[in-house]
Amino acid sequence: MSTSPIRVTVWGENVHEQRDASVKEIYPDGMHGAIAAGIAKNLGENVVVRTATLQEPEHGLTEEVLAETDVLTWWGHAAHGEVADEVVDRVQEAVLGGMGLIVLHSGHFSKIFRKLMGTTCSLDWRSENDREMVWTVAPDHPIAVGVPNPILIPAQEMYGEYFDIPQPDELVFISSFSGGEVFRSGCAYRRGRGRLFYFSPGDQEYPVYHHPDIQRVLSNAVGWAAPKGAERITPHVSRRPTGWYESGQTLPTADPRLAQS
Repeated sequence: MSTSPIRVTVWGENVHEQRDASVKEIYPDGMHGAIAAGIAKNLGENVVVRTATLQEPEHGLTEEVLAETDVLTWWGHAAHGEVADEVVDRVQEAVLGGMGLIVLHSGHFSKIFRKLMGTTCSLDWRSENDREMVWTVAPDHPIAVGVPNPILIPAQEMYGEYFDIPQPDELVFISSFSGGEVFRSGCAYRRGRGRLFYFSPGDQEYPVYHHPDIQRVLSNAVGWAAPKGAERITPHVSRRPTGWYESGQTLPTADPRLAQS
């Protein structure tokens, strides 16, 4: 029996690539382009990949695009505040309904990640051309399949503890740095019906997304985060709300879809 390919949308802020010559030299097709190429190379016919950026109408994340996305990857840094709240709410709803989300590096401060975590998501950091070693702490996890232990990243920005996030449902990777710091760099969560993976390696000033082992992690994460089993739903319109009206009362009809059985 044939299986439909996983539909992936790679979202990139696409600010550094246009503004900073050093970043454009490393990522001439944008970080989103490098991420998309790595996923496509690793997963082949099992995936269909497209990209979207901040500068597009509705940031490229229209209702139609999200409805046709099984897994969304998210990289942002310089323009978190420019992401429209309406789009953030739309992405949150899609995740709760079953869409997978992979948040990358400085996306820890994105509106969508903070909304889904419910914490500040703050951390310690140092940008000094550091060496990062990404250690697998859950070798049986699907995201860790075929990944060397450790992954060596010769040059990278340091992210360190304390990382203000909820306890991960599954901790897949931790990183150590040449300054002695450690960081929970691969954290898996479930939110509603959706799966969420945060993976920290990938500062714009370093060619991390060209690293084959990092591309493997992201490709594995796509497979893990893709919806499983039941069809995706839209939580607040697919079934009648409970617990906020008395038996026999007429449901509110501000949104006529809520009155449907």
